[in-house]
Amino acid sequence: MTDRVELGVELLDRFEDVELSVAEVIDRLETITTDPRTTREILERAENEGIIERDSGVVYPAGSNYVSFEAEVVTKEGEFTCRRCGASIATGYFLNLEAGEHGPFGSSCIRKVTGRE
Repeated sequence: MTDRVELGVELLDRFEDVELSVAEVIDRLETITTDPRTTREILERAENEGIIERDSGVVYPAGSNYVSFEAEVVTKEGEFTCRRCGASIATGYFLNLEAGEHGPFGSSCIRKVTGRE
């Protein structure tokens, strides 16, 4: 079983955004968990590890460990439901992170989750 906190921290470490509102961060973390306690634990751990900085409702990702779409995104064909928007998709995109595989996402949602779009 994937450790949701570790997966969330690693996802935060991959954000390409300069800054996000806490609501935007929570929206992305909801692809991993909808439990407020787990979300809080992810944010606190990421802050303690220097992955993000928080100030007045704004989150600043500190890293530059962006997702390599060639090496860290796996494409699978089948019948999937996007973890972000809930749409039915035939091609699923999965983030292959050290903490585990995260997905499936549609082609635009994988970019939104990582901050590429």
